[in-house]
Amino acid sequence: MVSRYGVKIRKRVSEILAIKNRRYECPKCGKKRVKRVKNALWECGACGYTFAGGAYGPETTVGLTAKRILGSIKPQ
Repeated sequence: MVSRYGVKIRKRVSEILAIKNRRYECPKCGKKRVKRVKNALWECGACGYTFAGGAYGPETTVGLTAKRILGSIKPQ
């Protein structure tokens, strides 16, 4: 980016882009081959597994909280 818009916003944008472009671990096969395909759409390059996630990361904080709560509920 050019030197406009202030340092704070440029640092924040670079952090978000680093999170978005990082490779993540596949929930199905376990390999670190998950990349962002489109907005909130993630795909594993190894097994081809496609799933919906967050806009900039495959899991959101709300999703992790819901997963933790649902995991603690035991079926009767």
